Amino acid sequence: MSEIKRTEILFLYDVQNANPNGDPSDENKPRIDEETGHNIVTDVRLKRTVRDYLYNYEGYNQDAVKDIFVRQTFVDSKPEKGLNDGKNRGKHYKSDLNLILNACIDIRLFGGVIPLDKSSITFTGPVQFKMGHSLHKVELQYIKGTGAFASKAGAQQQTFREEYILPYSFIAFYGIINENAAQHTKLTNDDIEMLKTSLWNGTKQLITRSKMEHNPRLLLMLEHKHSNYFIGELDKHIRLSSEKSDEQLRGITDFKLDLSPLKSMLDGMGDNKPKVFMKKDPNLELIGW
Repeated sequence: MSEIKRTEILFLYDVQNANPNGDPSDENKPRIDEETGHNIVTDVRLKRTVRDYLYNYEGYNQDAVKDIFVRQTFVDSKPEKGLNDGKNRGKHYKSDLNLILNACIDIRLFGGVIPLDKSSITFTGPVQFKMGHSLHKVELQYIKGTGAFASKAGAQQQTFREEYILPYSFIAFYGIINENAAQHTKLTNDDIEMLKTSLWNGTKQLITRSKMEHNPRLLLMLEHKHSNYFIGELDKHIRLSSEKSDEQLRGITDFKLDLSPLKSMLDGMGDNKPKVFMKKDPNLELIGW
């Protein structure tokens, strides 16, 4: 097995007429930073995208063989009660923790807390993301419409549906793969390849009603030559270039993505320049790369 290298991740995707990540404590509105007006998306949302894709499309749904540990399961006697079956699953694996590391790719990637009878064991995940944020100010829109069903049996009047959406948000996530933590969770390079696939394809597969029109636009990964080294805050070294105001943006044809500051930094690293992996949507126009 080849050695895991310190790697930085920059993942960009956009959303049209949808709610990228609702805040349940605030009417499920899209999360917006009050100071900057930028959209915020939690790292939990991004990790869920990865887990759901692996479970639904890549066969990580076979207990003790290829599995996802943190996932929604259902109790047969009460199918309406969705719950995270982590405690029972923790008991299933507790006889040998190597079982969970060998089977559960999400623990190898993101770590997790394994609940046992009277205690728990924590694995620190080698793959960590900051909160994602839009690279521009966003516009919040309130939409109200009629629902498909009456409010109760025999009622003539239909229910109303109310929701908040963003007409557009171009979102950046920054993350790091820590080669030290990777040793403890048994992360492999094959897992990292699956992470790449899941970030890209998992975002495209967000096709529920509230998550339609999510599109991956750029995945950039920098694999460093030296342990424990990283540039940091790659998302702070990119910017949008457009003649339109932030709130007028409605798609990637309305702007160009300027990578000039990041490219200049990389070129200045000389022999220490990291190995670069890039996947780009052909419709996204770059500057300075």
